[in-house]
Amino acid sequence: MPPRELSDDQRCQVWVHDIQTSENSLLFETNELLLEAPNWTLQGDALVLNGAGTLWRIPIGGPKLQPIAIGAIPPVNNDHVLDPDGAHIYLSAYDDWHIYKAPLAGGTAVRVTGAEGSKGLMHFLHGVSPDGTQLAFVGVRIDESASSFKVLSAEIFTISADGTGYRQITSGGAPADGPEYSPDGKWLYFNTEAFSGHAQIGRMRPDGSDPSQITFTETVDWFPHLSPDGRNAVYLAYPPGTRGHPADLWVELMVVHDGQWPRAKRAARLFGGQGTINVNSWSPDSRRFAFVAYPVD
Repeated sequence: MPPRELSDDQRCQVWVHDIQTSENSLLFETNELLLEAPNWTLQGDALVLNGAGTLWRIPIGGPKLQPIAIGAIPPVNNDHVLDPDGAHIYLSAYDDWHIYKAPLAGGTAVRVTGAEGSKGLMHFLHGVSPDGTQLAFVGVRIDESASSFKVLSAEIFTISADGTGYRQITSGGAPADGPEYSPDGKWLYFNTEAFSGHAQIGRMRPDGSDPSQITFTETVDWFPHLSPDGRNAVYLAYPPGTRGHPADLWVELMVVHDGQWPRAKRAARLFGGQGTINVNSWSPDSRRFAFVAYPVD
């Protein structure tokens, strides 16, 4: 599966939403590279995105695309999360479908997953615990005998940051995705089809206990991201009837203030979906978050 590319009439736009003013500001635009899934650095000075199988840095103060050279790793996809130390990043890769850890400034990556429990499992990272000791990822199993890509299951797992201690924490066959730790480490927020038959936001304890549904909408809701102070959240809402989290649809970004999930407000309507906000992109001061749109001329 190769990295995604822009179509001939498509542009990539990196935006920043300010929750205090409710304004969206265009930070960067290109028609040469499809960028995805911004992370905001813990220093607050730049965004980190993937594109064409590698990582890129966009400074907030003077937007200019800068490559981050990561060695000893297959092409990276849009599931990457910063280590709480602020100096490293965890990456999910195409080709071998494993998780790696690398210096955020560039350097050699080290594979994390694969030491145990990973036979036939594709790893898609979404969460790192606040203390940096645990990772939460989606483990996907496919039908390797099928002529096309056919998913058999998509469940949520946790492992230690050293790649040991695989633990499957969802089961039952309903697809689940996007597991992300709350800032206090007491919850995993995620999306699942287990509650309503279409993707809705829920949360559970990191061991899989106490699952509960949070959104009760007709839209297909994906990728909940909590602000570092825990007061606000943003998630991606697809049109009713959408299957999976495809690219190139009209979608909405919904902002939740002070835990009031039933009162979520639209922050943006954009052409995008896949790649828009797959991973947490909140600024360290919890005031802004970044997202990506892919308009077609």
